[in-house]
Amino acid sequence: MCAERDEKPLGSRAPRFIKASRPLHLSWRVVIFVLGLAVVGGGIVLLPLPGPGWLIIFAGIGLWATEFSWAQRVLRWTKRQVREWSHWWKVRREERRQLKREAGRR
Repeated sequence: MCAERDEKPLGSRAPRFIKASRPLHLSWRVVIFVLGLAVVGGGIVLLPLPGPGWLIIFAGIGLWATEFSWAQRVLRWTKRQVREWSHWWKVRREERRQLKREAGRR
């Protein structure tokens, strides 16, 4: 796919001065992990309730993706699945519209 070539490389997106110091970078990663865990946990709590539970979970994964390559891969896979599903939905909707038009002509 052409879009895969345009994607940013995997890895940390921490500022350069944080990457320069190993203890600071490790602290940064721990903070990002804890914040992402809190956001994902909040999204999981909201899943059975009316509200944007899944959106909050994906926001937490997006936060993790700023620092962890595994989260970047999960986010890329999720985006690809959403694109494929939306394409499938558009094609299906157009097919249904076409069938309605043909049924109306009879």
